[in-house]
Amino acid sequence: MPPILSARPRVVVAPDKFKGSLTASEAAIALAEGVRQHWPEAQVSTVPLADGGEGTIEAALAAGAEERCARVTGALGQQVWARWALFRDSSGASATAVIESAQASGLDQVHPSPASARAAHSYGCGQLIQAALNVHATDIVIGLGGSAMTDGGSGALRALGLRVLDKVDAPVSLGGIGLLTASRLDASGLDRRLRTVRVRLAVDVQNPLHGPDGAAHVFAAQKGADPAAQHELDEALRHWAALLRPMASDSRFLGPGSGAAGGFPSGFLALTPARLERGFDLVSNLVRLEHQLEGADLLVVGEGSMDQQSLQGKAPLAAALLAAARGIPVVAIAGQMTLTEDELSAAGIRSAASLLDIAPSMDGAKSEAARYATQATTEAVQRLTAAPFTADDRERTQPLLIPALNRPTNAM
Repeated sequence: MPPILSARPRVVVAPDKFKGSLTASEAAIALAEGVRQHWPEAQVSTVPLADGGEGTIEAALAAGAEERCARVTGALGQQVWARWALFRDSSGASATAVIESAQASGLDQVHPSPASARAAHSYGCGQLIQAALNVHATDIVIGLGGSAMTDGGSGALRALGLRVLDKVDAPVSLGGIGLLTASRLDASGLDRRLRTVRVRLAVDVQNPLHGPDGAAHVFAAQKGADPAAQHELDEALRHWAALLRPMASDSRFLGPGSGAAGGFPSGFLALTPARLERGFDLVSNLVRLEHQLEGADLLVVGEGSMDQQSLQGKAPLAAALLAAARGIPVVAIAGQMTLTEDELSAAGIRSAASLLDIAPSMDGAKSEAARYATQATTEAVQRLTAAPFTADDRERTQPLLIPALNRPTNAM
């Protein structure tokens, strides 16, 4: 077997979750075992990834953050326990809190319907932000994804002191639909700490707040909204925007990315110095992926479905591009793979394997995902190292694919 670069190759294993089958941490363990089965002598580091949505907290915890938990108000008013994470600076001078909107206001808390889509809110996410402020966090990262609400972030801001009032100065109901009856905003009680703390919103979509490509018309259907509810929620977000406009310093609150997570960023962009950042960039910085890649001989990435969406900044392909820019070859493992050889090659992926190329069925691949992920990794690494490869070969990018790579299947 020709070695990649050295007798003891250094391999970084950095997968996202295999949704419905393996968490990112579980996937990292399975893929690392596949590397070791082929290369017992390899030095393997695992770095679970996320793209800024669900799984961001898990990635932070795997990177050494402290786990925190708070009891907050869920998407429809029920009390729920929500996890978050905290990185403390060794000097004690700064701390970074990591929050997921889905923990407090997640779609998994509701039975999606037009009624739940209208009523769901982000109040609990604001309570998590408040918990982070109360432990003196100087940097708050908010992962957006998997949320139930379409409320423009109004619920979260209300938990932090914003008043959303109707014509008789009574608070409107929580939820996107409540915004239709709002007459004015009173930000005098908004937590002053938001002015000085860095709030970073992780997004991986470019949708605006409202309109045909906005939060309601593009994302509310998966939250249970029928066409009538989508129309009402879009009107509610338009009204929310009109209320925010006199208070905003610029138009960022309406721009690309403001429609993420039911328009959650819009209120924060209008009323605080919060900013949008690409989800993968935020997470990769938190877990110090670039540092992990220093001196690496191989990167192994993975996710449940590697498809066209993966090319839009999803964690595994973004990590592959980072490695490729450093001349590090990449192996990719997926539950199913529909990308072409050219698309994989362009990301620096030299060898790829799908669980469905090994498992007897979709159900089998899901129920024994760890086993098949390990086997697929062993095969993909073996195929990579079967061809001579030295430091002089780093410019070579054409991936080596195991049979049936592009078999059409249902997503994992």
